[in-house]
Amino acid sequence: MRARYSAFAVGDLGYLLGTYHQSSRPEAFSLDASTEWIRLAVLETEDGGLFDSAGTVRFRAVYVRDSKRGVMDEKSRFVREDGRWTYVGPAD
Repeated sequence: MRARYSAFAVGDLGYLLGTYHQSSRPEAFSLDASTEWIRLAVLETEDGGLFDSAGTVRFRAVYVRDSKRGVMDEKSRFVREDGRWTYVGPAD
């Protein structure tokens, strides 16, 4: 989760695409260069340990766009794919 946030913050599109699960990976996407990510708080995790194959992370990310502060709050679902954690999408 923190690595994906960092990739958003520095605009590393290649890394982000590589962290999507194959079932949800977009063919292409872009990042809004006017968005400045300024803080991440991991609020809750469920499963996702060493012997788990899936888990969720609830986080809050703070950003600034057009001089206005915004907050993204999501509970994300991750699964282990080929030994790496991959992002599936928002959890129910």
